[in-house]
Amino acid sequence: MNLKENLENALSGEDVEVKPVISVTQAGIIEAMEQTNASWPEAHTNPEQMAILGSSLHELAGLECARIPFGLTVEAQSMGAEVNLGNNERTPEVTGTPFESADDIEAPDDFLENGRIPVVLEAIDILKEKYEDLPIIVGITGPFTLTGHLLGIENVVRYMKTDPDEIEIAMENCLDASMDYIEAIQEHDADVICVNEPTASPELIDPLQFKSMIKPNLEDLADFIDVQKVLHICGSTQPIISDMSSVGFEGISIEEAVDIPKAKESIKDECVIVGNISTSKTLLSGTPEDVKEDVKKVLSEDIDIIAPSCGLAPKTPLANVKALVEARNEYFNI
Repeated sequence: MNLKENLENALSGEDVEVKPVISVTQAGIIEAMEQTNASWPEAHTNPEQMAILGSSLHELAGLECARIPFGLTVEAQSMGAEVNLGNNERTPEVTGTPFESADDIEAPDDFLENGRIPVVLEAIDILKEKYEDLPIIVGITGPFTLTGHLLGIENVVRYMKTDPDEIEIAMENCLDASMDYIEAIQEHDADVICVNEPTASPELIDPLQFKSMIKPNLEDLADFIDVQKVLHICGSTQPIISDMSSVGFEGISIEEAVDIPKAKESIKDECVIVGNISTSKTLLSGTPEDVKEDVKKVLSEDIDIIAPSCGLAPKTPLANVKALVEARNEYFNI
């Protein structure tokens, strides 16, 4: 089976004989770091280590993609934010920002040469040279989440109520930066781009605000991205599932809080569904048998592409990631 063609067909909504098992979200775990000698935080700044760790779950567990990078701070750092790269148990986080107000936000002239963007681009090149038929998935930060990184999500939520025009200006500037980054990613020939908007969850933002303020920027991104694309939003996204599906992405990535049959009823044939094996309850804390049970359940509900519901916790057992693929193989009698 050509893994790249199989994922491409599945994301296009075509019938496939075997449904892909991938991760569109963070896919670095400690057991893989130990077995490959590619670890955080070095794998955040070293392209060779990023490529090795990004493909480690393909090599060690049979996951049908490589996925880089391992967090959502690449763009913020390249725009001037201070970032703590964490350790092998903790992903990078923004710790400071040079921007005091929404209208201060602007990408520097050397945005694409700054921070870790060159590392991600070189890691794509390394992966493309090594793997001919393995899909390379690159995660980026959505404009709203990036705005939150640069201003503080609490400030953004407050501004959305008191001064929404300011936030729209900030998001437009972040959108411009995202498009520059996307263009570079596409020039390096990534196969799939996953836009991550975790802070656009209905648990944080009113669904009406999502529709009026966040969705238009995501539509602009969808129009701009030439390769296949997936939108990931955390939490219980059922209240915005129709808006997510109509943005223009080939796939939407959902968490286990979303009921697959209800989601399919809402989205009709506008996109495919990626997910939604619990990263905390099942993959981190469960057994391989728990994982297999959940995989077979979502397959029985006609999930289009099997994947973790969110970014993998670093302490996720490798055996549980292997069980994702094993369960799919058992279901399809491979």
